[in-house]
Amino acid sequence: MAEAFNEIVLPSAKAERYAAVAQEIAAVLEGEPNLTARMATVASMLAASFDHYFWTGFYVVDPAKGDELVVGPYQGTLGCLRIAFGRGVCGTAAATGKTQVVEDVHAFPGHIACDSRSASEIVVPVFDGEGRLIAVLDVDSEEKAAFDETDRTWLETILEQVFSRS
Repeated sequence: MAEAFNEIVLPSAKAERYAAVAQEIAAVLEGEPNLTARMATVASMLAASFDHYFWTGFYVVDPAKGDELVVGPYQGTLGCLRIAFGRGVCGTAAATGKTQVVEDVHAFPGHIACDSRSASEIVVPVFDGEGRLIAVLDVDSEEKAAFDETDRTWLETILEQVFSRS
C-alpha cells in the first residue's frame, strides 16, 4: 500500500492534505501492531507529505527512567539522543502532556538546538489507549512560524488515530 501513497497527488490546501495523509496512514497501518513500525511509518509519511517539515520523528519515553525521552524513528538530520522531561520543547510537551507550537525556537526558554537550522517547531504528546504518555512527535521547520492550529489539530488527530485506538 505504501507504493500507492507515492503515486497520490496530495491537495495543496493544508487541511485537505492532512486529511488525505491521515487516511493513507490509517490504511497503511491497518492491522500492524508493532509500535516501532507504526512510528517509523508515521514519520516517513508525514515527512514526505509536507515540504516545510525539516525534521520529523519521535522521542520515546524511556521505560527504564520514566522521565526521559530517547530518540525513536525519525526522518532528517541527526537528532538529540536523550531529552529530560521539562527540558526544551520536547521535554516541555512530555512534562505537560500538551502540544507545543513554537513560532521561533530561538526565543523558547531552554530550547535544545539539535540542528541550528531549525527555526520553528511543533511537538505533540503521544498517548496509548490507556492514556499513558509513550512518546512525543517532534516536527521542526527551517521557516519561522511554520506551524499553526491546523497542524496542531491534524497531528493530534493522526496520533490519536494511530496510537490511542490501536
